[in-house]
Amino acid sequence: IRDEQSGYNKNLFCIPKHYEEDLERVFIPHGLILDRTERLARDIIQDMGNHHIVALCVLKGGYKFFADLLDHIKALNQNGDKSVPITVDFVRIKSYC
Repeated sequence: IRDEQSGYNKNLFCIPKHYEEDLERVFIPHGLILDRTERLARDIIQDMGNHHIVALCVLKGGYKFFADLLDHIKALNQNGDKSVPITVDFVRIKSYC
């Protein structure tokens, strides 16, 4: 996203009522995030080759992104020419300690 990009008008999206007054514009639409997440999964599968993938999720804020990314990786893994083993683990970090 370029610095000069002004984003999208919030009226183009379904914004929950309790957020309407707090938002001015939408800079990154959900569909764009999903598309980029799928592309990242493809890059990971391509870059890892036949190597074992160890996926580590930083809780709690990264869980949704992590789950979406893993779903794309698993789909590519099942539908591709090769199957790469994947290990999943989680780590919790406290930012105020």
